Amino acid sequence: MRVFRKTGLASMLAIALVLITPWSMAEEMKIGIGRTIITPQSPVWMAGYASRTEPGAGKVHDLWAKAMAMEDAQGTIAVIITTDLIGLTAGITDGVSKRIEEAHGIPRGNLMYNASHTHSGPVVRDNALFHMYGLDKENTDRAIAYTQKLNEWLFQTIDTAIKDLQPGTLSWAIGEASFGKNRRQFNPNGGVSNGFNPIGPVDHDVPTLLAKDAKGGIKGILFGYACHCTTVGFQEYSGDYAGYAQIHVENAYPGATALFAAGCGADQNPLPRRKLELAEKYGAELGHAVEAVVDNAMTPVTGPIETNYKTIQLELTKAPTLEEVEKTLTHSNKYEVRRAKKLQQLYKDNGKLSETLPYPIQVWKLGETVQMTALAGEVVVDYSRLIKYHYPAEKQFVLGYSNDCLAYIPSLRVLQEGGYEGGGAMLYYGIHGPFKHSVQNDIMNTIKELAGPPTTP
Repeated sequence: MRVFRKTGLASMLAIALVLITPWSMAEEMKIGIGRTIITPQSPVWMAGYASRTEPGAGKVHDLWAKAMAMEDAQGTIAVIITTDLIGLTAGITDGVSKRIEEAHGIPRGNLMYNASHTHSGPVVRDNALFHMYGLDKENTDRAIAYTQKLNEWLFQTIDTAIKDLQPGTLSWAIGEASFGKNRRQFNPNGGVSNGFNPIGPVDHDVPTLLAKDAKGGIKGILFGYACHCTTVGFQEYSGDYAGYAQIHVENAYPGATALFAAGCGADQNPLPRRKLELAEKYGAELGHAVEAVVDNAMTPVTGPIETNYKTIQLELTKAPTLEEVEKTLTHSNKYEVRRAKKLQQLYKDNGKLSETLPYPIQVWKLGETVQMTALAGEVVVDYSRLIKYHYPAEKQFVLGYSNDCLAYIPSLRVLQEGGYEGGGAMLYYGIHGPFKHSVQNDIMNTIKELAGPPTTP
């Protein structure tokens, strides 16, 4: 039994205010935003398409690193970082995270990195795709110099967001956009080819987190979509449709920062494509989808932030011998030769080829309202659909291309069907692969471990 002593009128009023304070106020969030231009300041080779023959030249619009920091009433801080890049490496994300932990005491699992996977951004050094470009020393040195700057820009962006933490609110809703199409078209001659599958699985959700300041002004809008950023393929830097979507949202809400997070779109393409006006069109469609939820009732996000992070080992099929690798050095396909050279070097450095790949998985819970699942690599849409099957779909923000870009990540279905996403892309990632059939179970079981028991078995 709680006993209250006699107090003055001021003390009694203070006690009464505490007792009647709404839960949403008691669980007030703090929000911070950071943003940095990461457009190359000198020509750097462009990522995404192996057929390019020269560095990037000029820009359609700037590329950005943006961060949204969130702090709950218990003092837990979590920061999501979005970038207009093909992909970040574990070396970059872990290195920047170590510096943030030293500066602010925030652990690795409380930092979530995402790349839009634009194919109109610069090559990042040590990305698993790096070897496929066959760069000469000059262009390699340029990529190294850019990556060194990128590390600093990412640190600055996160640091700024943390220092900007101020009282505010978070709200949640899911919109819809329909331009993403399943690209896994069955080939009548056998296998699967890139095309358009009108009955293939898609994910048209546009998960949206709205951050406002204490006065109700819009401070940041984080939104996602599951589709490749491959609308354009010329030599000018751009964020593709995702870049245009961010521009659209920031124009619609002056003073706000729009952050785009790529979902599980490894087997999804914007169709039709290959024209700049289509990137603008899809960006506008995505931007309108965000407006449609922001301008209507959204669900308040209250309660504590819970973060979970774990790295597992995904198993590959049996590795080739050194002799088998060296036989491929004379292959007529230059990409086979480039992979063989990479594998040969791994043999020289380590005496063997690893038959596993480290794979980070991250799950955040924002109270009882939002579950954010961040998966590394180019993740096919089946994973998003599986997560939304096992957990309440209306609460899910599922991200691919997060924390590391190490390979395509097929589901069991895609792995068995084969094709580019099922194993063919391993060539360009310089991996002997494909994955073993355990890949889907290993990932989903870890998600269940981090997120808790699923609502659907």
